[in-house]
Amino acid sequence: MSTFSQKPGAIGVFDSGYGGLTILDKIRAELPDYDYIYLGDNARTPYGTRSFDVVYKYTLECVTYLFEAGCHLVILACNTASAKALRSIQQKDLPILDPARRVLGVIRPTVEAVGAITKNGHVGLLATTGTVQSDSYPLEIKKLYNNIAVTSEACPMWVPLIENNEYNSGGADYFVNKNLQSILARDPQIDTIMLGCTHYPLLLDKIKKYLPENINVVSQGDIVAKSLADYLQRHPEMESRCTKNGTCRYLTTESVEKFASSASIFLNETVEAEHVDIC
Repeated sequence: MSTFSQKPGAIGVFDSGYGGLTILDKIRAELPDYDYIYLGDNARTPYGTRSFDVVYKYTLECVTYLFEAGCHLVILACNTASAKALRSIQQKDLPILDPARRVLGVIRPTVEAVGAITKNGHVGLLATTGTVQSDSYPLEIKKLYNNIAVTSEACPMWVPLIENNEYNSGGADYFVNKNLQSILARDPQIDTIMLGCTHYPLLLDKIKKYLPENINVVSQGDIVAKSLADYLQRHPEMESRCTKNGTCRYLTTESVEKFASSASIFLNETVEAEHVDIC
């Protein structure tokens, strides 16, 4: 029997850093009535360079914390956590922790959307080194579509540029252009590119600047938001466990001042965060 409270609670949104705020922003725009708790494990970020075992351990600790905070549904708004931890948590941990609780990721809804967008089956993935090395996107696409080829490009400089508020700089132009030229050189037929990192929407203008106009760029925020709305509609038993007061709490494992400062890069509002210790 679960030791967590069975009272309705907020929807949990988790990321190792700040990029998940781009997902939360779109979710709140799509579903403004619900309550949310955003947890950023900023003290232990980045996850992208860490091993599968470490990412799984950290993600499980954060998911468990959100369950203890009253969440029945948690969104992993982090591609690395979705790639390296989601399946294990769903299959191994939820049956023990609480079979009625749910954890959802960002990879599956993104892949489902791409299948309807690409015309010629040539798809590119821009992501962190960890997400690329996990092969999660190509594997997920293979499950759903036999005729889509994925070319992946690791972009290790993009997240530091964004988190250091350098995403409008000439340096950002250089690295964005370099990575785009690299992926298109390996498959010139690419007609759709997935942004497989929640930070990358902040570079969207630069990405479009250096891409041919005929290439579609798929950003995750709107896709995940619509997928969550659809999920809640299809699962009234979960929807009824989500409270609706239009509130949002921000939790961070780092300093609250640093979180508030960095969060303003990703959100069009000033936020107040609470510090928490996960372990």
